[in-house]
Amino acid sequence: MAYLICAVLLLGAMALLINNVVQDRLSQQRVMQRLDGDKSGPGKLSLWMRMVGNSKFGQRSITMDSETQTLLNRLGWRTASQRSLFAAFQIGTPFAFAGLVFLGHELFFPRSGNLLVVLLFSLALGYLIPKRMLAYAAKRRQQEVAVEVSTFIPLLRILFESGMAVEQALRVLSQDARELLPVLTGELRVVLSRVDSGLELSQELSKTASLLDVDEFNDTCVILQQLIQQGGGAMKSLQALKELLDDRRLTRMEEYISKMSAKMSVVMMVFLFPALMIVLAGPSFVAISRAFLS
Repeated sequence: MAYLICAVLLLGAMALLINNVVQDRLSQQRVMQRLDGDKSGPGKLSLWMRMVGNSKFGQRSITMDSETQTLLNRLGWRTASQRSLFAAFQIGTPFAFAGLVFLGHELFFPRSGNLLVVLLFSLALGYLIPKRMLAYAAKRRQQEVAVEVSTFIPLLRILFESGMAVEQALRVLSQDARELLPVLTGELRVVLSRVDSGLELSQELSKTASLLDVDEFNDTCVILQQLIQQGGGAMKSLQALKELLDDRRLTRMEEYISKMSAKMSVVMMVFLFPALMIVLAGPSFVAISRAFLS
């Protein structure tokens, strides 16, 4: 119990010190924002997380791992504030998880040993949790992009048939199709903002496709680059790509249904077959047991 009290007091002192630092930073930012004429500002929690994420250890935790940078790009977190937010989450989760494990150990299992091993295991698990969550979120976003491409291509064909160029069609979609294509329109707005700053559209489309790493969007960007360079003749390619994507989607659905039927057959064999055997063989087994007992 003495170790628990010491740990709680140490955590309280650290929290008080961090709170004082955050208060000083927050007051400084409020003064600067009032001088600039801006009355709104970040809260204490967001400021504290930005401080942790912008620290050397926080930035090093992201730059050391190339896979984390790739996953952040796929998720769309490419700004410095978003990366610092994930860095703070990645740093704070192991210590928070270890603190919870330590409190649970001292409250429920105070006399058991191997506390150091449990804490090390909790630190390792807490370090892996943010990255696994990031990988899951990035995969979900890739799936959303793959689904939106099947709607994105017909809209492009309609705009191309009406006489629009590639850049003009992309601008129309980025503004008018936000509710229909939320992920792709967000990526298109980033691409078009870079184009407005003087970069080439084909190169930015290629970079975005490589960052997202979705096969359907990669094929679409290749056709758009061909349309930008040649100025036409890509309508048949878009139609063929749309048919190919529909065939892939149909094949995936058939595979999913076949796997689901196999899983359901296993569930039926595990749960229904024993009940069926009890109903069919139960009376005969009871009769045989009564005959032997009598």
